[in-house]
Amino acid sequence: MHTNAGPGGACHAGRGAAKLGHNRFLPIRAETRQLLSIIQAAGWPIWPLIACSVLALALIFERFLTLKTARIAPPKLLDEAISVSAQAIPGPDVVAKLAQNSALGEVLATGLRTLNSQPRCSEADLRAAMEGTGRVVAHRLEKYLSALATIASAAPLLGLLGTVVGMIEIFGSQGGGTAGMGNGNPAQLAHGISVALYNTAFGLIIAIPALIFWRYFRGRVDAYLLTLELASEQFLRHLLRHKK
Repeated sequence: MHTNAGPGGACHAGRGAAKLGHNRFLPIRAETRQLLSIIQAAGWPIWPLIACSVLALALIFERFLTLKTARIAPPKLLDEAISVSAQAIPGPDVVAKLAQNSALGEVLATGLRTLNSQPRCSEADLRAAMEGTGRVVAHRLEKYLSALATIASAAPLLGLLGTVVGMIEIFGSQGGGTAGMGNGNPAQLAHGISVALYNTAFGLIIAIPALIFWRYFRGRVDAYLLTLELASEQFLRHLLRHKK
């Protein structure tokens, strides 16, 4: 006994597979339509909030990639710099590689570069050179944090603006209040409520994570700055002993 799989069977199988693949994407399309309907119901005040959310996500990902320990203060870099410069001040090639290693390497390389160019420089000049590079590095570490804090502060206000716009539409739907509250436009009333509630919710949804990540990055930067300061001070004392 055998089954005859002719062209008709193959055609039905192909249609079944195509239908199965089509049904697989139906939930995604339904969610997309639902999201678009929410954006439409929220009205025009939602668009500044969407722009803030996209910008906040970009800043968070950028800070996560930038504020890695390997890029800022590798744990063994200070010991390696001290061992390399224990006998003599290294040449420009070694100093350049140290400066490109990380933010801490940039600060340490400034002290070595200063001694290479001015072997008889005073402690104040050496300290000032390293502190100047440290300020540049600190400014770079704090980059975009103020923008993230601004989004965390502005998002609730933008949500409040949407709430006010929705309330204006709600009162406008009542026809001036002369014919009584029952004679308003139900569709405009519902749209005003949607604008008010959706924008309030979106503002809080954006502001809360932005505030959390701003606090997290702020604490991380402060810890890095303390590490850089302590390592620079230790390396400065090492250079002064070598200079004597």
